[in-house]
Amino acid sequence: MPEYWADRLKKLKAMGLNTVETYVAWNLHEQVKENFKFKDEVDIVKFVNLAQELGLHVIIRPGPYICSEWDLGGLPSWLLNDPNMRLRSTYGPFMEAVEKYFSKLFALLTPLQFSRGGPIIAWQVENEYASVQEEVDNHYMELLHKLMLKNGATELLFTSDDVGYTKRYPIKLDGGKYMSFNKWFCLFLHFQPDKPIMVTEYWSGWFDHWGEKHHVLNTERKMINEVKDILDMGASINFYMFHGGTNFGFMNGANTAGNRIDDGYQPDVTSYDYDAPLSEAGDITPKYKALRKLIQEHVPGEFLPDPLPDIPPNLQKAAYDNIHMKDFVPLQKIYKYIDQAIDIAAVTPMEFLPINNNGGQGYGFTIYQTTLKHHAKSLTIEKIRDRAHVSFLYKSNADVVDEIVFTVNPKDSDDDVFLEIMVENMGRVNFGKGLHSQRKGILGQVLIDGHTQNKWKVYPLDFHKTFTERAFLEVSWSKPTEGASFSPGFYRGILHIQGQPRDSFVHPKGWGKGVCLVNGKNLGRYWKLGPQEALYLPASWLRSGDNTIILFEVDGAKDDGILEFSDSPMLGNDIQEQ
Repeated sequence: MPEYWADRLKKLKAMGLNTVETYVAWNLHEQVKENFKFKDEVDIVKFVNLAQELGLHVIIRPGPYICSEWDLGGLPSWLLNDPNMRLRSTYGPFMEAVEKYFSKLFALLTPLQFSRGGPIIAWQVENEYASVQEEVDNHYMELLHKLMLKNGATELLFTSDDVGYTKRYPIKLDGGKYMSFNKWFCLFLHFQPDKPIMVTEYWSGWFDHWGEKHHVLNTERKMINEVKDILDMGASINFYMFHGGTNFGFMNGANTAGNRIDDGYQPDVTSYDYDAPLSEAGDITPKYKALRKLIQEHVPGEFLPDPLPDIPPNLQKAAYDNIHMKDFVPLQKIYKYIDQAIDIAAVTPMEFLPINNNGGQGYGFTIYQTTLKHHAKSLTIEKIRDRAHVSFLYKSNADVVDEIVFTVNPKDSDDDVFLEIMVENMGRVNFGKGLHSQRKGILGQVLIDGHTQNKWKVYPLDFHKTFTERAFLEVSWSKPTEGASFSPGFYRGILHIQGQPRDSFVHPKGWGKGVCLVNGKNLGRYWKLGPQEALYLPASWLRSGDNTIILFEVDGAKDDGILEFSDSPMLGNDIQEQ
């Protein structure tokens, strides 16, 4: 969020750091194929210029793949519309898309290089390539290297990989990863004796998956000792993360527990706090203060301002009064506002839908609906990613009479039976093998009594701006009826703020699973599984007066309909130390 860039960068400098390193997420800048965006919240030029104004250098990690626990590692989902796609390879259509993206991005950033008076001192070529790929395609790395040079990169080029993997590259690239012990420094110096030593990712914490414990990294026992060793060797260090922030909307990634892409799917939570020196909300932590002290003691004076800048204060937080989510509308009532609804003969993954410049649906929920004969007995769905809600709707005069989940023929009736399968994309895997197979929705067939069901209506529910601006203003809201809490629907409440808005945390305690919208913007996912208990709500999303809060509740609403707010994330004590 541009409103917070200066605050976070000033705190970075006050800790004793002189450079900010940032990924560039391709899927934010080209979410729809050939529709590039570099303004507003994704104004990378504004960010780089601000860093220079504050006296910081900049390192750019442009991808095309960035990992970063970000959906598909930052690669746009529309690439998967090609059934033959091979991501991170020399496959023609992939490289053609990369070339178009790089030509746009580098045209904006190369004038800001250090040699031309700007703050950019280095570029990363790809990311962890040799660590992940089944087979290292050296030609792919060569092509990216040449492409970056062709587009005007003149500063230092480096990659981020274990030093053992770095040996597999045919080109000399500076930098390495996981070298927090002296033996790794020695190995790297043997491999590239004329290159600087840099730990390109020192993990200051870790990220969380839904249903697991909250991860932390011990500050005194582990981190301080390791960072001291790195600094005493005269090496550079990049803290990953210094400030993690938030996976707003549907941008969180996922992991797998096994070697295959479908082994033990583990989606990430909305928060990317990372137990970093600067918290998700931009607050100073004990880890921050310990690192600042260490840097002052172990970094030569010529590399630090004397004295270090004062630490900026934390932004004020507010614990707003609870609100009653008293207005309700069932999911089926908003279908008419989904302007990209389509008719298809057979179910298909969301990326194959003929929408968004033939790039498919990128994120959110895909709702597949068809009409069944009233005597249908069995339902088989061959393969779903990632989570489905199946309903059978009996309609009369276009209004829902009842909804029975996972039951085909609950009563002897000749009424039409509408089968509805809502599939949630909970985040594409961002690290590991086989990223090009990370399609979502229904991947197989849907069989009714053993036969393929044809003729479907598909509603892509991604909460894009035009939908949220229209649907929730025009739809008729009512009080929740008995049984409403057992079916997907939208709940609305009004948060009234007097005076200047402050950062806060939405605490959906007692609610099941869903998405929170604030004044039409998608704050992110919540889920009673934890470990995340509250969603960070930036003040820049709020306004003085009335603020509309909407929950799209999928699994079951809270009985009293109350939504709470707090001035802290309330992570709880269920933690796992790294």
